[in-house]
Amino acid sequence: MTPTALVAPPAVETRILSLLLPHHRTSGPSSPDPLDHPEQLRQIRQFTRTGEPVLFTLPGFPCKSPNPAKVLGRLPDEGERLSLAFLDRLCARIGEIYPPGARMLICSDGHVFADLIQVPDAHIDAYGDELRAMIRRDGLHHLDTFDLRAVHGDLPYDTKRALVTEEFAPTLAELRERTRTDEETARLYRGITRFLVEDTAGFSGSRSALQRQCRERAYGVIARSRAWGGLIAFHHPRSVRLSIHPQPLGAAKFGIRLLDAPDAWATPWHTAVLRDVGGHARLMRRAEAERLGRLAFREGRPSHFVAFQG
Repeated sequence: MTPTALVAPPAVETRILSLLLPHHRTSGPSSPDPLDHPEQLRQIRQFTRTGEPVLFTLPGFPCKSPNPAKVLGRLPDEGERLSLAFLDRLCARIGEIYPPGARMLICSDGHVFADLIQVPDAHIDAYGDELRAMIRRDGLHHLDTFDLRAVHGDLPYDTKRALVTEEFAPTLAELRERTRTDEETARLYRGITRFLVEDTAGFSGSRSALQRQCRERAYGVIARSRAWGGLIAFHHPRSVRLSIHPQPLGAAKFGIRLLDAPDAWATPWHTAVLRDVGGHARLMRRAEAERLGRLAFREGRPSHFVAFQG
């Protein structure tokens, strides 16, 4: 009798990445095969080869859009609650196959470009405080938070933004050139410009003037986003780098989808949640969710919409 061939089990970093791949948010073709994502395997292997907990860093959760047609208010709601719970469950599932486990660092970036997105720092503080309270209330033990309050002491936010930009941001000339020559950067530039146009309230000029202004602000948002990434890398030189923006196959960052949405760029802070009759949650503009469902409350505040029956 021929002995049965022994098949080696997949490496633990491959198994960990396999848990992320169903949620890959990509700007192009993707692949369910972990071996097609060598950069993410390398990042995970930094931890598994030494038996340490895997650290994920996720820039995002900045603040709510100032456009009331898109969101329910200024504070985190059902979209953030479901997204945070998803990230915590993902870390818990990693712990089931890799005993040292995993942690997720939510790197809230609202203060980094508050002036560019025209949201007051006080509103961003309130959003961040409620985000941390939500994590505590829901017992999401795998999640931690990091924002601009954690660096440069008690300096004013404007000063902190200037310091981070000076140290880590690309120049405007470099960014313009990158936008002209790199399709991914161009796609990001167009997406952020669209968001800025949609989120600008009370603009008294023409539509074309607003678009010109938002195109300039978009360069600033991208530059500061890159600066924030540099600051995170400085504080956490080893991490598995996640992004809420779509990322191409092979990129250094892994785009992750938090909740279902018809728009690949949709986030909980630019939309509201609509729960269908089966309880499934989808992200969409508040105005659209309001047309399709009734408003539901949680802890006395507007939380999400529930689809009408029939």
